[in-house]
Amino acid sequence: MNRSEGSRGARVHGARRVSGGAGSTACTRLSPGLLVVAALLLATTTGCLIPIYSGDPIRRAQQLIFTSEDLRAIADEWERIWFLDQPSHMTPFRTHGGII
Repeated sequence: MNRSEGSRGARVHGARRVSGGAGSTACTRLSPGLLVVAALLLATTTGCLIPIYSGDPIRRAQQLIFTSEDLRAIADEWERIWFLDQPSHMTPFRTHGGII
């Protein structure tokens, strides 16, 4: 490509010439029908496209129990990490602490 071709806005892409002007039809547009079909497919799904739990009711119940047990154990784990589950060193009865 010489300098005169570069000043006209044409550039070489691989073995073919691609015009870089404003009237270029290189980009393709999506058809409105394709957009409507895509919107309907997305609107008809409820939740995630890939379900988390099984479709089998027995297995799904087992998975839900496991998940709820994991969520219940988070509070115990939090207390263990932050040392909140240590025994209290306070006395079980009130003391005055001063001279009576």
